[in-house]
Amino acid sequence: MAEHIEALQRLAEQFARLPGIGKKSAMRLAFSILELSDEEAENFANTIIEAKEKVHLCPVCQSLTDKDVCSVCNDISRDRSTIMVLEDTKAVSSLEKVREYRGLYHVLHGVISPMNGVTPDKLKIRELLSRIASDEVKEIIIATNPTVEGEATAMYLSKLLKPFDIKITRLAYGIPVGSDLEYADEVTLYRAIEGRRSI
Repeated sequence: MAEHIEALQRLAEQFARLPGIGKKSAMRLAFSILELSDEEAENFANTIIEAKEKVHLCPVCQSLTDKDVCSVCNDISRDRSTIMVLEDTKAVSSLEKVREYRGLYHVLHGVISPMNGVTPDKLKIRELLSRIASDEVKEIIIATNPTVEGEATAMYLSKLLKPFDIKITRLAYGIPVGSDLEYADEVTLYRAIEGRRSI
């Protein structure tokens, strides 16, 4: 019956566009929305619009924020001599839960993947280089995921950063190969940070 209700089908199709949401889950979510009161549905829609309007990239680290500068970059107690380079903003949230890393972050927004048309110029590498030009930076921790693309990106960055005469390290493999940082538990992330190595 649901297939014949065009508006419901379109709503389910929008949910199915989200990562990790299959057709059945998308249809369940669509039905859940219909079960909301008019006020709840309006609040839900307005919250999505508000997030799209207010959330933007931090001009310093390229993570997401709804302020002028994100809370990490704005925190004067952070160690400004260390920058951890990550693939995406979800990894920042995972690492912040560990509460052991006190340096800054830089988000690339992807990894080098020629097969998918992602070349170095499409990542936030230029912004990273301009930050490193500051005398404060003493160490770059490359924390891309341990995938083929993540490793290729790490190697590219390590070669690019060698002339800066700063310490370049890579997270240790407490994180299983082929997995994403956002799914790693706090102990694994802590060990990975503690066991980082030079590359």
